[in-house]
Amino acid sequence: MVAIARSLNVTLIVPELDKTSFWNDPSEFQDIFDVEHFIISLRDEVRILRELPPRVKRRVELGKFYSVPPVSWSDISYYHKKILPAIQKYKVLHLNRTDARLANNGLPLEIQRLRCRVNYSALKFTSQIEVLGRRVIRMLRQNGPFLVIHLRYEMDMLAFSGCTQGCTPKETEELTRMRYAYPWWKEKVINSFVKRKDGLCPLTPEEVAIVLRALDIDKSMQIYIAAGEIYGGKRRMASLTLAYPNVVRKETLLEPSDLMFFQNHSSQMAALDYLVSLESDIFVPTYDGNMAKVVEGHRRYLGFKKTIMLDRKLIVELVDQYTSGSLRWDEFASLIKAVHSNRMGSAATRAAIPDRPKEEDYFYANPQECLQGPNMLQTL
Repeated sequence: MVAIARSLNVTLIVPELDKTSFWNDPSEFQDIFDVEHFIISLRDEVRILRELPPRVKRRVELGKFYSVPPVSWSDISYYHKKILPAIQKYKVLHLNRTDARLANNGLPLEIQRLRCRVNYSALKFTSQIEVLGRRVIRMLRQNGPFLVIHLRYEMDMLAFSGCTQGCTPKETEELTRMRYAYPWWKEKVINSFVKRKDGLCPLTPEEVAIVLRALDIDKSMQIYIAAGEIYGGKRRMASLTLAYPNVVRKETLLEPSDLMFFQNHSSQMAALDYLVSLESDIFVPTYDGNMAKVVEGHRRYLGFKKTIMLDRKLIVELVDQYTSGSLRWDEFASLIKAVHSNRMGSAATRAAIPDRPKEEDYFYANPQECLQGPNMLQTL
């Protein structure tokens, strides 16, 4: 949105965050990010206001404004041809969808670099989040290297995706009920078996444990779980904690009083996990959601820090062969290593699929225009 506002030469209002999602998080933008830093650090590029000027605000409160969802993956010409005339006509325009609204590729270099500048410099967490994040990182560092698993195995993720591998019939029923209860989750009838085989499910804690062992991750390695409450609790985490006894999370490292202000504020809790994920020796996302992709790209920007991008479709196939006894452990481990040898977050060209942008590499997962490395442009 900053890049679009800059290109159109219009004023950007500090974003309002969605309050209607499953998480029911009342956090405002300023509860997560340092707004003053955001505005000041970009003042040479775009005019940003905390809120609408009083006269315009009154019009908006009376409903006299135009609201539109921009077309996903649009290039900058779309915004000049379709969005700018609407701003000129209505004076204030509300963009009610802002995720993946700008193309990954084919944009001017200055736009791509501005996106990086916003993400890695202008967007800074509040001092409260930063201080607590640094404290968690210090606690982990005192005990040596640590690996972060972004374990997307929370109740909402499973209900939304329809993935129920390893769940009891009662849990499957509960997850299905939840999916039908939320109208904005459009897909209702889901075949969990087929979806998992296609690599479209988040890996289970049990699958993660076996993959880490196959990748020769040392048993004594500290494993930090970046996630909300894991569905199925200790029962589902048993394989992972048996294989890796040093499993921790922010709730076990910190006192309840430390997290008191973050309770029921999932975005602020996720910000803590984001900071820890950035600083980890190894980052392992188990699903390719927004946070996982942005952390991957940020770690590339920080010097191609090791990020293991798991091939879920192949992992599921190999895990099933191993657990059924048709594949020996040494064969399984050898195949897992071979498949992931070039999936460690090193320098790579972002894959583009012009007619299927949703399937191509996400700009923020590999912002190659802003990276230092072989055949890469210099950093900001």
